[in-house]
Amino acid sequence: MNAATRVLLLALLLPAPTAAQGFLDEFSYEGLRLAGVGFELGGVASNRLTSELTGAFRVDGGMFAPRVRVVVGLGYFKGRLNADEVRTFEERIADLVYDPNGGFEVLVGDIAWADWFANLDFQYLPVVQGRFRPYVGLGFGVHLRDGSGAAISGTFVEDALDTIDAGIDVTAGLEVSLTENLALTTDLRAGLSGELRTAVARGGFMVRFPQGGGS
Repeated sequence: MNAATRVLLLALLLPAPTAAQGFLDEFSYEGLRLAGVGFELGGVASNRLTSELTGAFRVDGGMFAPRVRVVVGLGYFKGRLNADEVRTFEERIADLVYDPNGGFEVLVGDIAWADWFANLDFQYLPVVQGRFRPYVGLGFGVHLRDGSGAAISGTFVEDALDTIDAGIDVTAGLEVSLTENLALTTDLRAGLSGELRTAVARGGFMVRFPQGGGS
């Protein structure tokens, strides 16, 4: 290998670690702070439950990188197993029963499923400052679920519905500043956790604590 080739290879290799280091330097804990707290209320629909109201408290944890903020959410909703889920459950129970006369019927009534959840979202803001600030994001969550119902109380079915699941969400929303310290918020969210898929639309407000250039 001649000297010119060595110099060319060295020139090609040197910028790679420098660029990688520069990218990693964009992420910093220095921008993390309590930037705002808020509350949102809306509706949730899922593949297994009836559509219900859901509420969530949100805490803006500041900027983790340029245009990327960290938001923590805590919320709750409670729905009932939809008609298809109840029918399938009743049919599975009936299949386990020997009924030579064919007159056996299973009626389980309402089965509720409550979900307490905590989310950690990383939201990308194309516009960091200004009155209108849209965002898209990716979130990770923990869901604590509790099943209940007269027909399943104290049974293995209730135990099976009492679960702790991890979840992942994709989000999109818009924040509209009304004053320096108050903003209206909208949040659209599609989530997957365990066997439950959800679509959530919420709106509310955020009380902001401005510091320096905003978040």
